[in-house]
Amino acid sequence: MAEEQIGSIATALVVGGGIGGMAAAIALAQRGVSVDLIDRDPDWRVYGAGITITGVTLRAYRHLGMWQDIAEHGAITNGSSVFLFNGQHLRELDEPAVDGEQPATGGIMRPVLHELMQRRVREAGVPVRLALTVDDLVVDGEGVDVTFSDGSRNRYDLVVGADGMHSGVRKLAFPHMSEPERTGQGCWRVSIEKPPMLEKGEMYFGHQHTVGITRCGKDAVYLWMLTPHQRRKKHLEGEELFETLKAHLAPFGHSAGWIRDNMMREHWINYRPLAAKLQPGPWSNGRVVLLGDAVHATTPHLASGAGMAVESAIVLAEELARAVTAHEALAAYEERRKERCRDIVETSIAVGEAQLGGAGPEVVGGLIGGALHRLAAPF
Repeated sequence: MAEEQIGSIATALVVGGGIGGMAAAIALAQRGVSVDLIDRDPDWRVYGAGITITGVTLRAYRHLGMWQDIAEHGAITNGSSVFLFNGQHLRELDEPAVDGEQPATGGIMRPVLHELMQRRVREAGVPVRLALTVDDLVVDGEGVDVTFSDGSRNRYDLVVGADGMHSGVRKLAFPHMSEPERTGQGCWRVSIEKPPMLEKGEMYFGHQHTVGITRCGKDAVYLWMLTPHQRRKKHLEGEELFETLKAHLAPFGHSAGWIRDNMMREHWINYRPLAAKLQPGPWSNGRVVLLGDAVHATTPHLASGAGMAVESAIVLAEELARAVTAHEALAAYEERRKERCRDIVETSIAVGEAQLGGAGPEVVGGLIGGALHRLAAPF
């Protein structure tokens, strides 16, 4: 059912079928906008391990009507536990209540979340075109003429660039912006069955490598590990990927040690260098606007990349419904989002720098806890 109608925007193109793009398509369609969604992947897939869902991210998904979906298909728990790397329990993580509810966090497998959001997009009646990108954008005061990669063309009142960290829309319409920058860390991930002693999320500090485990279902977790990134001539894969992660986990105890001892080559294992950047304003060029990793790419230290993308999609739709003109709406969207996203990006980078510099658990935990409390404020 449509909410408040958006008067100045009747049609919109969302470029990118990931979390931010799907959230934008759903939020705009709920307000009566005729939305087209395109994605470059012909199969509209997503790869990856799990995704951590903080209380703040759960709140954002509640705005989309998806809280129950995540609860049913993922795992929602009350808080997280902090350990020394050897398995000694230190404390429970100080996670704030959000909107007066009990502190909650959890996770879900990324492909499962992707499928749930795809279902919501289809239920909203949004047409989806795959194996398609944008080749050209011609912007004027009333809309955008779009040339697609298959040679077809269309005109829209609004184009939303939600096409990721290496956004093609950003390259076409925002020459004052640039690519996200490497932070000096890399992230390892492995998807595996739940260790028998694990009930909720766990984090391990006190070692040069930081480890976390997120519960993503009844019997599923993913482990992530942050290490200094070393440039290589070729990507790690196969046996080398497996053996290197196993060696990195050698000093770890408790659930992290159990995963090290029980992981097999058949488990999904991945490594990628981290990059981040808050892009300078303006975030809109006429009737073209960016959201998600395209404009506020962050690292996983605060588990907030997905949540910030969903929040941005919701705020964009709200401001378009509230403002008299599209120009006013897009300016208000940036005003509401920029400092909040700056806090996330800059704090995440600071946490990574602290880890690279050998800071102790209290320093790193303090940075994370402080950010989580600030994030609990209304968006």
